[in-house]
Amino acid sequence: MTQAPSTRWQERIAPDEQVRYEQAAQQIVAIQRQRSERFGTGRALHRKGITAAHGELTVAAGLPPHAAHGLFAQPGRHEVWLRLSNGGMDRAADRKPDIRGFSLRVFGVSGDSALGNGPAKSQDFTLINQDAFSTSGSAEFIEFVVAASQGGTALLKFLVRRYGVLGAVGQVRKALRTFGKPFGGFAIEPFNSVLPMACGPYAVRVRVTPDPANGAPSAGAPGDWNTDFSNRLAQRPLAWDMALQFFTEEAVTPIEDASVAWPTPWLTVARLTLPAQDTGSAAGAALSEQVEGSVFDPWQALAEHRPLGDVQRARKVVYFASQKARGAAS
Repeated sequence: MTQAPSTRWQERIAPDEQVRYEQAAQQIVAIQRQRSERFGTGRALHRKGITAAHGELTVAAGLPPHAAHGLFAQPGRHEVWLRLSNGGMDRAADRKPDIRGFSLRVFGVSGDSALGNGPAKSQDFTLINQDAFSTSGSAEFIEFVVAASQGGTALLKFLVRRYGVLGAVGQVRKALRTFGKPFGGFAIEPFNSVLPMACGPYAVRVRVTPDPANGAPSAGAPGDWNTDFSNRLAQRPLAWDMALQFFTEEAVTPIEDASVAWPTPWLTVARLTLPAQDTGSAAGAALSEQVEGSVFDPWQALAEHRPLGDVQRARKVVYFASQKARGAAS
């Protein structure tokens, strides 16, 4: 791709969005409370935390003008918390096919909050092991989650009702490809925001790519992702490159259709490094408790990195309701 980054992106905000998002929040919180009765207080999605760790994000010097905004405006080092997770509503076995989450909370940022409530407390990134979101918009995703929460039969009925018999077969195949995507481990797989955010006047997606020195897949890792990651981190530092992918034009890099993988090039802007640490120590357990009780939210961000698009706007409402339901710290 040779197109230059463009500032001509637009959001298309429907007049009934706020009502729909509030209804979605009620549905998700109802599911969250049901699961909390079984598993204890926790998140609606990405309930099962795998590992928590601390580290540092080093923003590179000499970035081009279209990248040098917000967190990336100046070179420097920032303290980071990392939360690894399985994406499901339950605390299922690690071998179960699932979406995997890689969330960062970057401290020491300076600037107004994307929420418009004063200075930003942190710059958060919520990444998954996919190249695109599972649905084009938030309404379809919420309907899927609600049906899935009721079991396989309810989910199948929902798919047939929404897509027809042949369409439902296609959706099942798509879900199997998505959830069953081969996964080698949190230290060795790339993770993508799959949803856009602002970068000053530009729009970008975010990716972290592991350093080859993090190691190769381990045969027993799928049965216990925490042990795999923690053993690697106990032996040596782990590192990833953070890169931005820029909007060029609506037909290629849509803002509102989250299901489209952007084909534009990546620009490395920072380096994430976790020093060797014992996640099972008393200090590691204390950090894990803090992380599990905390918030990792793309709207907990600098105004220059405001989340963009329908799914992100829905997250603003749904995440806040879910955080209140579990009494999360900000």
